[in-house]
Amino acid sequence: MQSKSYEDILNLPHHVSETRPRMSMEDRAAQFSPFAALTGYDAAIAETARRTDRFVPLEEDRKAVLNGKLQLLAELQDTRPEIALTYFEPDERKPGGVYRRITGRVKRVDGHRQALAFTDGTEIPFLRICEIEGSMFRHLDGDAASE
Repeated sequence: MQSKSYEDILNLPHHVSETRPRMSMEDRAAQFSPFAALTGYDAAIAETARRTDRFVPLEEDRKAVLNGKLQLLAELQDTRPEIALTYFEPDERKPGGVYRRITGRVKRVDGHRQALAFTDGTEIPFLRICEIEGSMFRHLDGDAASE
């Protein structure tokens, strides 16, 4: 096979179109800029990689302790007791969710809506609550620990 030599075209003058205007350097550079062939692909990969926790249902004895704590909070709600609460928040886009912990003052234990409302407007459904902590529960927590 014969090797090609480009000497015959190397020194030719650059072609200039008589019908089209010369392209600016910015427009010419834009032709060679990175191109995302699959729009949203990176976001889809990131979403797939994002981890969620699986909801673990409470055992009956833990449910009983939480119910006792909710009853006590209902009795004390006018005093706006401060508590720390751990709850499960389901993910809006994929199975599972995340366990969150918040601290705040109780506004209302709403039996009709089956939710615990805080003074900042946060409302947590009873079924998502995993743990309630506060100084008023020491006797209840001690009973649960001794079982």
